Amino acid sequence: MPLNFENPGAQAGVLQPRSDPAVVREGHDRPPSGGKSPLVSKAGADPLRALGRVLVWAFVTFNLLVFAFLILSSFKTTTDIFSAPWGIPSSLHLANWENAWNESGFARATLNTAGLALGASVCTLAVSAPAAYVLSRIRTRSAGPLSVFFALGLGIPAQVTVIPLFEMMSRVDLVNSLLGLFIIYTATHVPFTVFLLTGFMRTLPREIEEAAAIDGASPFRSFWQVMLPLARSGLITVLILNIISMWNETLLGIVFLQAVDKYTVSLALLNFLSSMQFSGADYGGLFAGVCILVLPMLALYLWLWRRIIEGITLGAGK
Repeated sequence: MPLNFENPGAQAGVLQPRSDPAVVREGHDRPPSGGKSPLVSKAGADPLRALGRVLVWAFVTFNLLVFAFLILSSFKTTTDIFSAPWGIPSSLHLANWENAWNESGFARATLNTAGLALGASVCTLAVSAPAAYVLSRIRTRSAGPLSVFFALGLGIPAQVTVIPLFEMMSRVDLVNSLLGLFIIYTATHVPFTVFLLTGFMRTLPREIEEAAAIDGASPFRSFWQVMLPLARSGLITVLILNIISMWNETLLGIVFLQAVDKYTVSLALLNFLSSMQFSGADYGGLFAGVCILVLPMLALYLWLWRRIIEGITLGAGK
């Protein structure tokens, strides 16, 4: 008797059930019980996803148009701005930039703001990094309340702190002083810096720190030579975010600075706007001043945007 290798059970007289391809296909096409078909879910999600993309691109296009209008207007005269708002200037009116930079005090204000923002950001980082490292490593009951304490500082509006800070700075004669504003900027940005760095440092592996301790490294040396280099992305992220925040800050500068030679860029822009009420409209110079305020931080962000996104993403991991 010939052997049937395709159906071994047939030799023993056992009938093997044969599956119907139509039934199998129908079973695969049937959605799981209690759920929706993946095709239906995907089809329902596509309109929402398309709407989201449209809204994002509409927002991006709007901001690009505003930025283009700002750049074009900074090279036009006031008459050209009102006669042809979206027209390309026939000749670059560089007098707007010269007037804003030299005569309106933006040169001095830019130096003041750059020194304040960079110095206070570095000082904030030097104070907050050790605190964030300790909060990310301690395993006691006080770790949670301490983290909450720093997080609560993020919810305090700046308007609430203006009067107490003014009283304190008046007693130590630091009103109308760049040093006083330097101290205030450093203190007000510590909660945010500690909060972000704590989340970032929790993602760093403890094994490297333990290996350094086995090799004889002290806690300070382990923090300085091992953990800080690993946290470089987070440190750069916080540094850039603090610089941008301090560069654009206006409220505290208005309250604590009165002398024109100590103005920041935002105060110089407000002073230029108020002077237009007496010296006449100079919208070309005003737009040039706005460019001086915006372009440095925009260039800084475009240069380091990968580091910023990486630091924020890793810091949100835990």
